[in-house]
Amino acid sequence: MKRALGPALKILALRMPALAIPALAIPVLLFGSTMRAADTPVVVTSIKPIQSLVSAIMQGVGEPKLIVDGAASPHTYNLKPSNARALQDAKVIFWVGPGLEAFLEKPLQALGRDASIAELDNAPGLVKLPFREGGAFEPHDDASEHESASGQHDSASDAPEHEHDHAEADHDHDAFDTHLWLDPMNAKAMAAMITTTLVAADPANALTYQGNAKALNDRLDALDAEIKGIVAPVKGKPFIVFHDAYQYFEHRYGIRVAGSITVSPETIPGAERVSEIRHKVGELGATCVFAEPQFEPRLVNVVIEGTRAKSGVLDPEAATLKAGPDLYFTLMRGIADSMKDCLSST
Repeated sequence: MKRALGPALKILALRMPALAIPALAIPVLLFGSTMRAADTPVVVTSIKPIQSLVSAIMQGVGEPKLIVDGAASPHTYNLKPSNARALQDAKVIFWVGPGLEAFLEKPLQALGRDASIAELDNAPGLVKLPFREGGAFEPHDDASEHESASGQHDSASDAPEHEHDHAEADHDHDAFDTHLWLDPMNAKAMAAMITTTLVAADPANALTYQGNAKALNDRLDALDAEIKGIVAPVKGKPFIVFHDAYQYFEHRYGIRVAGSITVSPETIPGAERVSEIRHKVGELGATCVFAEPQFEPRLVNVVIEGTRAKSGVLDPEAATLKAGPDLYFTLMRGIADSMKDCLSST
């Protein structure tokens, strides 16, 4: 004689299939998520401004790795073992080029052979400006001084084979200024090359990359208009910068840099050069002399001593900023705001 199921057992029996299906589905969902993560290409970037542009285009897919992190500068950087491993694992590598990141040239040849390497100074549509030499801008062949201008050195580096004369290598490869990202229109040109490279390496996420690139371009156009408004009141006021990194910002926004203390931030200029710049500050009535956070500020203090000029800080390589998709916008606004604040107060 069969015993009828009680009310409680009937309810449990009816619910069991519904409970079992999600339990079985969980491993499938987790497996699918793991597969998507595994399929995301390993992307490595050289410096923070480039990493920011790549991050914006990769949002929703993955996060690119960064080599020159923290307050380090590509002008004085030595590759770390962790950087070497990242290059070896990379499917895609983005850098500006040997004119800026000289320390990467040989490691890319040795470690990045299996990666798609995008040299962004070759992006179609870039505006490229030649180095300035002579007068208030130190000649590029002046190698009389070799003392480091950096207030720090990469003590974590265990790769002495990558150490070499950055001062010499910085300008031998290219006849143009490599601080290309300081014009938002150049950032748009680089973003186009970044998008094309990512789509080729990871076609499964092409629509995401392309949609993100469109949103990034819109933001860059808005940023460009915003910066024009910020610097408009101080466009005619001359100032001195620590090193000649701002041509693209000047060219885009019509501001007036009267000279640089040094053209190569990894070398300290001699007393004659400092005296020349002090004279230039007085002659032109330069209202501000700008330092950079990675490098020894005492030179700026020497230059402005006895003059009416004030000191400020510009951060063209985002040394003080946290890496990420918004960094580029914070960087550019920061430069514009620093110029306006210092030049408006004199």
